[in-house]
Amino acid sequence: MSQLSIYHLTDKHTPVYKTDVHHEITVQLEKIAVRFERWQASSLINEQTSNEEILTAYQHDIQRLKNESGYCAVDVISLTKGNPNAAQLREKFLFEHTHSEDEVRFFVAGQGLFCLHIHDKVYQVLCQLGDLISVPANTPHWFDMGSDPEFTAIRLFNNEAGWVAQATQSPIAKEFPLLD
Repeated sequence: MSQLSIYHLTDKHTPVYKTDVHHEITVQLEKIAVRFERWQASSLINEQTSNEEILTAYQHDIQRLKNESGYCAVDVISLTKGNPNAAQLREKFLFEHTHSEDEVRFFVAGQGLFCLHIHDKVYQVLCQLGDLISVPANTPHWFDMGSDPEFTAIRLFNNEAGWVAQATQSPIAKEFPLLD
């Protein structure tokens, strides 16, 4: 179940707001210009579904976002449980950083935790199957895929270079709860 927890920087252990109601998550994230929505596949998706079939199943929503926001590159990324490089992959995203473009992810399967540092708050968004999140360009954030990640996500980019992070040098990502 998707979830939003909002922490104040002065209390890194107790959220000031928490909900698992999708509409409430959407409303709270709209206040900070973060897009959060649900998508439905046009065909059955399972473990044997190819990346091309996944993109076809969500083509309507992908094209809508491309038209609205000018995304020019789309791909699918997957990690399965038991990946021997899981710890190294997890660390690649567990530091506060920004991007010069939106970070857009749609969860086809599995889950991931996006943590957004906005003013004096940290918004932790647990994204799961069917969730799309779009973190605006230049928003400080980090991502936790968990210690034994399992997810498939569609990524949309404004440039062909794809994911390029600029570290903020802040230790904040180590100060808040992780996915597990």
